[in-house]
Amino acid sequence: MIYRCSRKPFVQTQHSGTSNFPDPGTARANVAATPSHPNGTTQDDWAARHSRQTVLQQHCEFFDSDHDGVIWPIDTYVGFRALGFNLLLSIVSVFIIHLNLAYPTSPTWIPDPFSRIWTARIHKSKHGSDTGTNDTEGRFMPQHFEDVFAKYVPEGQDGLTWDDVLKMLKGQRLVGDPIGWFGAFFEWMALYLMLWPEDGIMRKDDIRRIYDGSLFYEKGA
Repeated sequence: MIYRCSRKPFVQTQHSGTSNFPDPGTARANVAATPSHPNGTTQDDWAARHSRQTVLQQHCEFFDSDHDGVIWPIDTYVGFRALGFNLLLSIVSVFIIHLNLAYPTSPTWIPDPFSRIWTARIHKSKHGSDTGTNDTEGRFMPQHFEDVFAKYVPEGQDGLTWDDVLKMLKGQRLVGDPIGWFGAFFEWMALYLMLWPEDGIMRKDDIRRIYDGSLFYEKGA
């Protein structure tokens, strides 16, 4: 019997023009590298200036305005407001993010009364039912990033519609993982609201730049 996968993964081929991208299955610690951007985000020397941070730490940097490695709830609120979210959504986001991420990233076993998030331990907050683009050490996995578009995006479309996102969330769900289900839905919903594409398609490179956080600075300028 030949097993046929309903959603084909990303495969490098000469025809696709991606064959020169080395080892897509190998995690990149400091750059959100893809076949179309093998050196990550080079605009404003982003990758070079953030070479001492994991990609997941780079993702969080926008919300750590004083760069002390600690994100307070007020930091998250200010960040969401700068990105264009209204008062209600910003407050709700603060509660969702800090209630779920503060304790896993805490340097002690004692819960932090201020619900702060420590970026040095942000990899501890990884949840299930996600795309797998960030691994358990906060590194970027090109293969998993490309899989999202290979599996859930119609051929010739350069990005994800909301319907594509819903299909992807369903396809990535793990059994008995309500925290992961909700976390993934919240993250992608917030991303779609922030980008709010006129044609309904979130561009692939915009999504890549969300992973390394560089797009936050552009949207929040």
